[in-house]
Amino acid sequence: MVGLIFVLHFGVFHILSLCWRLCGVDAEPIMNFPLLSSSLSDFWGRRWNLAFRDLAFGYVFRQLVRPIGIVGATMVVFVVSGVIHDLVISIPAGGGWGGPTLYFMIQGVGLLFERSHFGKRLGLGKGITGRVFCGLCTVGPVCLLFHEPFVRHVTEPVRFNCGKLIWHRCFLDIRGEAQTSFHKCES
Repeated sequence: MVGLIFVLHFGVFHILSLCWRLCGVDAEPIMNFPLLSSSLSDFWGRRWNLAFRDLAFGYVFRQLVRPIGIVGATMVVFVVSGVIHDLVISIPAGGGWGGPTLYFMIQGVGLLFERSHFGKRLGLGKGITGRVFCGLCTVGPVCLLFHEPFVRHVTEPVRFNCGKLIWHRCFLDIRGEAQTSFHKCES
């Protein structure tokens, strides 16, 4: 499952960005080396899914910051992200409702705590402490985001069917006859 997530987020999306740029479109990659994040704020604000960050900032945060303040607008952005992830993760999986939303609420609370007076005193926004805090917040509750129904009903079938596709492509020719050499797969 982790490999599938990395291939999609870091491989396929980056290749799409390169293809668009070859066609003359200024399409920056949506990921900016998230493993280099120095803090949770750095991770969500400058490194992870920059396309969503830009949309959420313009259409949610900026619209709400005056009426409900920075804290409220920040939490609404993370709740909206959670609901979107529930729609694309929990609905296809047929379960795990609320897990993704709770995951993103934890992210919002973690980000606000990092930026609080106490969080700053603890050094949560920089250095090794910031990196560890970021890792604990993003990876620690990841089972809420990628819950058991999603793994069982979505990622496992995708992995299984990709394996079957590779097997059939590499070892069986168009007529279904076994190929005698693995090298035929390379052609």
